[in-house]
Amino acid sequence: MVKSNGKAQPTPPLTVALDTPSARVLADQASVIQDLQFVMDCCKRLLGELGRPEEERDGVAPQALWSSALVAYARCFGGGRPSGLTVKDVQDLPLQGAVTKFHEWVIEERERFTAFPADPFAISKIGVALSPAGHGERRVEGVAIFSTSHALIDATGVRQLGGLASELAKQTAVKARKQEDTVLADAQQLDIASLYEAPPLLPQQPPAEAAPHNPAG
Repeated sequence: MVKSNGKAQPTPPLTVALDTPSARVLADQASVIQDLQFVMDCCKRLLGELGRPEEERDGVAPQALWSSALVAYARCFGGGRPSGLTVKDVQDLPLQGAVTKFHEWVIEERERFTAFPADPFAISKIGVALSPAGHGERRVEGVAIFSTSHALIDATGVRQLGGLASELAKQTAVKARKQEDTVLADAQQLDIASLYEAPPLLPQQPPAEAAPHNPAG
């Protein structure tokens, strides 16, 4: 027991790091939930930006938020993860409409944002400035570069991505809670003395125990 202000306080439990196959799966599930929460947060911020008059919008924030949301969402479906999401996880969601097609479109958009364009003219157009026709000698007077910005989806699409991330987070949280039981059972089979000798684990942030509500809904 620890005393604080003269009152006995319960001694907090000792938490040590656990590296087992089941713990790795649980850690990956927690990171998926964290990525999906980030997607929802980006969508919420992006809706705020899109709600402003166009002349008052930040020139960088909308594209930064949207591209970050795409990358974080696609990362949840990495094939090399112990418990990465799959298209079937999307198909099993209790959502109406062309959910799978929207998911596929999001993945394609992520590729478009992160991959080097095969055609450089897809990003920038190059032109030449000519002297005015009919005004003396015809000649090339300069070079003009026109950059095209990445198009942002509208508010409806942002809400759809936020809602999709929310449902996937709920689905993953259910799996994580079941995985916790497996991790506990595995830990209880380990040598107790070696566990007490393991380095203490200091949490850096609250664990993702439950899926949050959809902030973009």
